[in-house]
Amino acid sequence: MQNNKINLERITNDINGNPRYVCHFTEIINEADRLKAKITGAGYISELYKIAIKKANKIGGKKYHTKRFGGGVVFQSYNTDELERHIKEL
Repeated sequence: MQNNKINLERITNDINGNPRYVCHFTEIINEADRLKAKITGAGYISELYKIAIKKANKIGGKKYHTKRFGGGVVFQSYNTDELERHIKEL
């Protein structure tokens, strides 16, 4: 489990006015995920991204599709400390 702070960037609210935060998918993966991606033999980075998205979906994260933030995962949250804890527990 990572001990350093996760870099969450505030983005525009969703259509209901709820705050949203985005982080890079590399904040979600761990060493076991890296080994799993190497074994598949497919595109290493795209496999890591798939793994990160699948893990993020468990806590409400979704792909963030913008040119400005490639490889992003977006979360809706009012409490960034709690969100960060959930991400680290993945």
